[in-house]
Amino acid sequence: MEEGGQRDRRRAAPATVGAEGRQIFVELGEQNFDAICLSTYRTACKLRFIQKRCNLHLIDIYNVIEAVRDAGLNAVELNAGISVTRVENLVSSLFNQLSKRLPTTYTINARECTVLLVEFLLAAIDSEPDSQLTVLFVKAILATLCGGKLVDKLRYVFSQVSDSNGVLVQSKFDGFLREALKLPTAVHEGPSFGYSNTLARSCFPQQKRVMLNMFLDIVANPPQCLVWLPLMHRLANVEHVYHPVSCSYCRCNSMTGFRYRCLRCRGYQLCQNCFWHGNASGSHNNQHQMKEHSSWKSPATKLGRALGRTLGCVSSREPPHPIYPEEPERTLNLANIVSVDSASRQDEEHKLIARYTSRLAESDGTGVICFSFPREILAEIKRLRVEHDAACQSSPEKGSTNPTLLAELRQLRQRKDELEQRMSSLQESRRELMVQLEGLMKLLKDEEQRQAAQAAGSSHASPSRPSPSTARSAGAVSPQAHVYPPQDSLAGVGGDVQEAFAQGSRRNLRNDLLVAADSITNTVSSLVKELHSGATAERQGQRYINVFEECPIILTAMISFPCHTNDHYEA
Repeated sequence: MEEGGQRDRRRAAPATVGAEGRQIFVELGEQNFDAICLSTYRTACKLRFIQKRCNLHLIDIYNVIEAVRDAGLNAVELNAGISVTRVENLVSSLFNQLSKRLPTTYTINARECTVLLVEFLLAAIDSEPDSQLTVLFVKAILATLCGGKLVDKLRYVFSQVSDSNGVLVQSKFDGFLREALKLPTAVHEGPSFGYSNTLARSCFPQQKRVMLNMFLDIVANPPQCLVWLPLMHRLANVEHVYHPVSCSYCRCNSMTGFRYRCLRCRGYQLCQNCFWHGNASGSHNNQHQMKEHSSWKSPATKLGRALGRTLGCVSSREPPHPIYPEEPERTLNLANIVSVDSASRQDEEHKLIARYTSRLAESDGTGVICFSFPREILAEIKRLRVEHDAACQSSPEKGSTNPTLLAELRQLRQRKDELEQRMSSLQESRRELMVQLEGLMKLLKDEEQRQAAQAAGSSHASPSRPSPSTARSAGAVSPQAHVYPPQDSLAGVGGDVQEAFAQGSRRNLRNDLLVAADSITNTVSSLVKELHSGATAERQGQRYINVFEECPIILTAMISFPCHTNDHYEA
């Protein structure tokens, strides 16, 4: 980066004294940008202020392209002169359209913006002697100062300075540099970024044929005369970037904008104000190499990215700009629609469109006009229609005549019906088992009441002998007893079953019956869910069928268990 001198160093003054009296230059002088030591940052800051003061940062490059086309400047030679009134109309249309696009909460003064921008354009013209207002100057200045991505701006500039084959024309590019470098000259930075006759060749010294992608390398590696252009876009991107670190010179707790870290002094960081003004402290001096940071990354993020690059998990850096096709897009040829003679080839685009609409109005009542399309296009359209019709007709036939697919569908439907029938039978078996379980619980309850009555009678006869119910109660609180709370899976069973299990389990038999009933309910629920899954229905259905075939055997063994238990208590 070029370093400038002190503020009282020689500067290129505008050719006309009246330029200093214009309003936008008065406001620019109040910003004290001349205190910045580095000329590149000084120029970028000044042009960024001009851009924001005229509200050009709110206008996209595509809005500029549309306004230039509507003004009819595309049909005019680049070196042709243009009147100030036409420029005022172009700029006024830009800001009028902008005021319509903006929300109601954000308004601009379109008239004021127009006056400020036209004043700056005229001052840029007056900054160099023997300069005139040309179409190329207007396009170059608007494309440079408007908002949008830098890649899109350079693509538009390349379309203006290249030939029909997509190759850069050195003479046109030299003219673009002459007009674009009037911006630094207008803000008194001509000694650093003034124009010279050898600039165009120095930008691409080793390339004989400069194509679009080579031209877009200006984004990553700009030539010295245009180094302020990418910096101005970086300034716009970091205006609201926050860095939660303190400056080593001014000791501010945080930074906004750029952050600069010394590569020699460990932990030495400067905010953009201190770096731009050449401030240094301690062992650090301005000769040390500094690295510019436009974002904040935590130490954990840095460590993760370093490990990813080391292990090869993170791909290499993306190119600075997308790769575009080298061949330029061919424009629409309206000669097949409207006959254009040699005299009318110089007409503007809107006049050609007006002639076409008038021809539409003069056509017959059907409103049909015979377009003379080339035969190749008609043949291609016919071929695509035939392929489309063949594809639409062959698709249903292929699906309906494929025997393998039909056989698989038939087997799947048959298997689905079998699984549904088996599920119905299992549901019926479950209901029967629950009925048997409820009857069993009733028998257990009657047996307990009978034994309780016998124990009450025997207690009157021999008070010293403990009753079986007391023994059972004592055994119920033993460490081996496990009490299970009522299960939600028995919500549909009779009240006797729920009452028996709600009182707690006095014997392991009830626990076993509860586990068996709950297992049956969960198994059936799982079977219903698996039948709706689709892909694994056949395997899961067969597995649950096998489980249910074993359930009646388990319950039969458990049902027969109380007989032996009752005999034991009677003994």
